[in-house]
Amino acid sequence: MRLLNVATCNLNQWSMDFDSNTKQIKESISKAKQVGAVIRLGPELEIPGCGCEDHFLELDTINHSWECLKDILVGDWTDNIVCSIGMPIIKGSERYNCQVLCFNRKIIMIRPKMWLANDGNYRELRWFTAWKQRDQLDDFQLPPQISEALGQKSVPFGYGYVKFQDTAIAAEVCEELFTPSPPHAELALNGVEVFMNASGSHHQLRKLDVRLRALINATQSCGGVYMYSNQQGCDGGRLYYDGCASVVVNGDVVAQGSQFSLNDVQVVVAQIDLDLVASLRGSLSSFQEQASCKAKVPSVDVPYSLCLPFDLKNIRLSVPLQIKYHSPAEEIAYGPGCWLWDYLRRSGATGFLLPLSGGADSSSVAAIVGCMCQLVVKEIANGDEQVKADAIRIGNYKNGEYPTDSREFAKRIFYTVFMGSENSSGETRSRAKVLADEIGSWHLNVSIDGMISSLLSLFQKITGKRPNYKVDGGSDVENLSLQDIQARIRMVLAFMLATLLPWVNNKPGIYLVLGSSNVDEGLRGYLTKYDCSSADINPIGSLNKQDIREFLRWAAIHLGYSSLADIEAAPPTAELEPIRSDYILTDEDDMGMTYEELSAYGRLRKVFRCGPLSMFQNLCSTWSARLTPSQVAEKVKHFFKFYAITRHNMTTLTPSYHAGSYSPDDNRFDLRQFLYNTSWPYQFRKIDELVHELDVKDVQGNHEALAAASNGVSGKKVAASNGVISWMGISA
Repeated sequence: MRLLNVATCNLNQWSMDFDSNTKQIKESISKAKQVGAVIRLGPELEIPGCGCEDHFLELDTINHSWECLKDILVGDWTDNIVCSIGMPIIKGSERYNCQVLCFNRKIIMIRPKMWLANDGNYRELRWFTAWKQRDQLDDFQLPPQISEALGQKSVPFGYGYVKFQDTAIAAEVCEELFTPSPPHAELALNGVEVFMNASGSHHQLRKLDVRLRALINATQSCGGVYMYSNQQGCDGGRLYYDGCASVVVNGDVVAQGSQFSLNDVQVVVAQIDLDLVASLRGSLSSFQEQASCKAKVPSVDVPYSLCLPFDLKNIRLSVPLQIKYHSPAEEIAYGPGCWLWDYLRRSGATGFLLPLSGGADSSSVAAIVGCMCQLVVKEIANGDEQVKADAIRIGNYKNGEYPTDSREFAKRIFYTVFMGSENSSGETRSRAKVLADEIGSWHLNVSIDGMISSLLSLFQKITGKRPNYKVDGGSDVENLSLQDIQARIRMVLAFMLATLLPWVNNKPGIYLVLGSSNVDEGLRGYLTKYDCSSADINPIGSLNKQDIREFLRWAAIHLGYSSLADIEAAPPTAELEPIRSDYILTDEDDMGMTYEELSAYGRLRKVFRCGPLSMFQNLCSTWSARLTPSQVAEKVKHFFKFYAITRHNMTTLTPSYHAGSYSPDDNRFDLRQFLYNTSWPYQFRKIDELVHELDVKDVQGNHEALAAASNGVSGKKVAASNGVISWMGISA
């Protein structure tokens, strides 16, 4: 047996916080050494943090990273343990995203990333160059201060692997795992047994399975040990890196870290018998044949053994385990909950303020904050001193006190405000109050009618006119302006309360205002610019209505907020217009489309990259059982018309937790213009032409069916088959 102890990490790094990041790297190495690990793998770019973005272009970021690496190497941290540490490095005139492989206070190799992530949330080609040379390792001259401190002038730099006396190891960096031709396949044929993937991968609903399947597939066909490390937490932006550090052996997951956690440092360890890797490879004829004619990959020799000798006292082999997956509702609770905690403790604020309307969206945000409070109390009970220290500071505890009850903690750090008007119903007012009591927030019930009346009186004094609601005989413009006044007053009042309420209660700092608009409303533009959708941060901004409703049903049971069941069952309405016995305007009626339809539009527009015409074609197939092509065309046109009219709203969208695949976030994820020709003349004309063509074919099909019926053939059967052929043509 060749026993190998390995350790991989979830680290909650904060971009540009070099002191804290270095401290946590050291802590993870120390924990790895305590359990006897001889390999420690950290996340991608762990020294400066993954989310530095344009800070990567600053020479300070590069220099500070070298200084932190030197601090690690001159101590005893890397004694008898291989450490893979991520940082940016400049070679010549190019900047590379690198893994630095260190051992016994020396750098044994620098591995630059070859395939960069440059889609979705990532812009790596803006900051880094992809390493393209594969046939040899370059000699990289270390910076003078590093060279002097380490007594080492140069190191091998490039694509290759490290050969120890008893095994071979290699790095594969994040995106490279997901490429059509990943490096690990070629490296396996060259004899590499341990692959180390340093990653900076963000959370997205239902994404974990894709990642774990990639890890499993990497070693299922060619054997090997695959180590995966990731950041975990909010490192200063919209993303939450969702950890799940893992170790996979020959296609079996033998160690898995948490996906969501408040812990800053989590080390996942495994013990492997490398002979299992050799045995599997020896049994695969195709592997043997391909290895015999492989392309040679450069390597670095290290005259040292990593494996433990056979000893019954040392054997604690890791065995395959059941993979842990969270349900989408759990992901919504724990991901944004952890993100909010990181944002709160690092921002210097002392709590949150939420305009709580009693509707589904704001109630889901309130429940997520409640979940955050529960997680904080749980981690304190588990002995996490960092969480405890942060909670004492934020909650303004004195005399050795600290949170032991989530509702009591929420009372200290969470304000909810129902800002009602004459249009608000008693039901929503009551739901907001009941939910606030269940969570424990400090709840206020405020009327904004006086402020609205003052503004309208001022307007009447200036113009001599007073607008009316549509239901009272007003025009569309009057109706919209009266809705906008309510929405914007609530935004102004929310920020005023967030600033002054801590002062009123003799508490330091200010509160962060939470937004609660969902991704479907953002996509449709169903919000008022600078209303309550304008906030400091928004934990549900990339979640669709269907997922939010699923979360509410789950949270009513599992978080203990039973009132969420009634909130979920209520029809969504903004309550911005007067309610009459014969007139209640729901959100879906107001938008002219259902939330289910909005989700379909969003996925087709962003995930499947459909313009108006291709969206129409796809939906003709999907909705053929209930809508004619003409009806589908009208729906698609209606969506794109209002999408174009309101796209400008996305330029001021509150920074939102990124959890969905079709977020319309204009600043980072969904890069498009915001001034459109809202009639889409060319695209809509093409849709009309296709609708006409389909109508003609439908008429012809009916004629053929009638003719077939007169000849004794079932017209119904012929018409049905004709329809199938028509829709298949559209789908193709």
